[in-house]
Amino acid sequence: MIVSKPNFFLLTGGPGVGKTTLLQHLRARGERCVEETHRRVIREEVAAGGVAVPWLDSQAYGERTAREDIAIFDAMADVEDRVFFDRGIPDTGGPGFTPPPWLVGAWRTRRYNTHVFVPPPWPEIYVQDAERKQTFEECLVTHEAILQTYRALGYEPVLLPLADVETRARFVLALVEK
Repeated sequence: MIVSKPNFFLLTGGPGVGKTTLLQHLRARGERCVEETHRRVIREEVAAGGVAVPWLDSQAYGERTAREDIAIFDAMADVEDRVFFDRGIPDTGGPGFTPPPWLVGAWRTRRYNTHVFVPPPWPEIYVQDAERKQTFEECLVTHEAILQTYRALGYEPVLLPLADVETRARFVLALVEK
């Protein structure tokens, strides 16, 4: 059974492109938002001495974040309000990750709005930290991979302007309110 949620909007893209900042801004404006699982999983794994982090075991990391993203989607399947997600089920992957059949199935059966918002890589705002270890060059590669993945899954990536967070928020809201 396919669960299509046109009221579920994804913010996706490479690391350090402003997704979380935009999500926090949308939340402050009264929008319903769901934080990404990826950073939380990294924090929990590091704190517990686990290996399900992208730089140690990308397969375990990808499967854990995918299972959690699927659980979030399923738990919210009855929500009719507009919801913005910082990443989603198709965002699992990366070097060394092979999607298991259950994840491929989830990509087909759990559908977000066809318009997916993608802030492009922007060197002026990119910073590395304890959880974001990728270089800017790796961010560029991730960006292209994400665009390719979402297009292959039938989504339409919408590139956000290289602009301040308020301008980006107005851009996103103008599109979702059509």
